[in-house]
Amino acid sequence: MLFIKKRSKIAVTAGLVAMAFASSVYAEVSLKQATEIQRSLLTLDTHLDTPANLVMPGFDIMQRHSYDHDFNQVDVPRMNDGALDGGFWAIYSPQGPLTEEGYQQSRDTAILRALAIHTMVTAHPDTFGFATEAAQAAPIKAAGKHVVFMSMENSYPLGNDISLLETFYKLGVRLAGPVHFKNNQLGDSSTDPDGPKWGGLSPLGEKFVAEANRLGIVLDGSHAGDETVKDMIRLSKTPIMLSHSGSKAVYAHPRNVDDELLKQLAATGGVIQMNAYSSYLKKLPADPKRNEAFKGFIAMMQQAESGEMTAADYDKMQQMRRKIEHDFPAVKATFEDYMEHFLHTLKVVGPEHVGIGADWDGGGGVEGMMDVASLPKITQRLLNEGYSKQDLANIWGLNALRVLQAADDYAKSLKTSK
Repeated sequence: MLFIKKRSKIAVTAGLVAMAFASSVYAEVSLKQATEIQRSLLTLDTHLDTPANLVMPGFDIMQRHSYDHDFNQVDVPRMNDGALDGGFWAIYSPQGPLTEEGYQQSRDTAILRALAIHTMVTAHPDTFGFATEAAQAAPIKAAGKHVVFMSMENSYPLGNDISLLETFYKLGVRLAGPVHFKNNQLGDSSTDPDGPKWGGLSPLGEKFVAEANRLGIVLDGSHAGDETVKDMIRLSKTPIMLSHSGSKAVYAHPRNVDDELLKQLAATGGVIQMNAYSSYLKKLPADPKRNEAFKGFIAMMQQAESGEMTAADYDKMQQMRRKIEHDFPAVKATFEDYMEHFLHTLKVVGPEHVGIGADWDGGGGVEGMMDVASLPKITQRLLNEGYSKQDLANIWGLNALRVLQAADDYAKSLKTSK
């Protein structure tokens, strides 16, 4: 009798294992299923550098482009393919010297970039909806349009006049970071070759935080040095965002964030949006010949950013880029490398504090995910890792909107308390 019971227990255990196996196979989500699930969610990427393309001669956001041909990664047809509803479209202007002349030139470029974003929306009113409040995003999606929030990457254009931040707020900016690749008048960058200058935020940078809070602008800590991010978390009255960053525990690059700082970010309600910039995801082999070939291309890019490029010049620049890619093809990180950062970060702070900011049209993209058409791969992988549809809803948009709402609520509370 004892022997029979033992056999029965083994049989039951084997049956449970078989059922679990069958269940796991059944639960595997296909890319098609993941895409449909993603379409049911509000999907936002918090760092789209695509406005840089809007000012290029011949670029049309409504037409399908190809990364292999013209290296663009975002347009309306591919947003539709990738079930991307929109996001934060970035104003970026290159940083020059910390002089009044440098500030003024950058300010003018930034304003023109903001106007280019507005022009995109007004030229295609059935395709885009401009948003300045978190609550506007869902109705824009429901109307079948793409969501356009506006952000500012690097607040160097403000110069020494923090009151200019209100001008950009009135233009629609709701997310702003103090620094980019180098230190500036507001604080320390994570990647300045000369190292820290201020030990975090500068005194002017502290005023920048207060003014952003007063206006209802979310503070963006991507590109900022760790001490700068800590200062932002400490001083800000509302949660901050890292609009396009990665995990330093996975790859110790200065642009990434360690687990301790991630926990500080999450403890104050903040979010990190996962970046897909290859050289921040893993160590890539050096290619001096490619770097040398790119010098001429970068010079042409700087000409384009100054607004002095003709359609013929732009075509010539693209031909140069295609030749470089043919002669010295880039080694990129893979989709699995990207997901390693993503999954680690989810384990550290949970799906209520993680989102997506892949740095499209700003250098982002990995093998297996080179434009926005491939975004459902993220949804597929997260679902198959066991994350729920609600987790995906948070990751794809609700977390970022929560932070935006908190900033707006705080700014309004200041007005009502007077």
